[in-house]
Amino acid sequence: MQKILILAANPKDTSRLRLDQELRGIEEGLRRAQHRDEFAFAQRLAVRPRDIQRAMLEETPQIVHFSGHGEGAEGLVFEDETGQAKLVSGAALANLFALFADPAEPNPVHCVVLNGCYSAVQAEAIAEHVPYVVGMTKAVGDTAAIEFAVGFYDALGAGRTVEFAFKLGCAAIDLAGKPESATPVLINKQAPPAT
Repeated sequence: MQKILILAANPKDTSRLRLDQELRGIEEGLRRAQHRDEFAFAQRLAVRPRDIQRAMLEETPQIVHFSGHGEGAEGLVFEDETGQAKLVSGAALANLFALFADPAEPNPVHCVVLNGCYSAVQAEAIAEHVPYVVGMTKAVGDTAAIEFAVGFYDALGAGRTVEFAFKLGCAAIDLAGKPESATPVLINKQAPPAT
């Protein structure tokens, strides 16, 4: 069984995101999925930096999904103790995921989805340790982010590969009539070179 851990943050001093819609879409899709018995689902809301490590230790996920804001090279936006924005750098996240993606660990993380604007910078750093990482190359609207996530997890729930799930997520953005289908990027630095 694979566990999916959703980490969501929408600090008070940032623009409001429809994270509830994204979480509901993912959860409903997995609940109806052909391979639903192969997935477990956990979520943490209003996530602070220390909540990330605690959730990773408690849940031991194989797939981690972040929903929230990204600030490019500055980092992903989590919350501080007062609900205000707290940036976490790509290097800090990469160091954390290096621990949980270690093949010596039981059930290591093999996929991270960063569903936030300008998160490709963090995705590149995390991909040094995690086989599959999705990031966003530029700003992504709420509807496009939701459609991508729902398409991605619908495909995983149907037993498809991460690569197929990524492509379906992008196609779902197109089907919704949104222009951001080229915004998500899948990084797989650990793939064997093509011959």
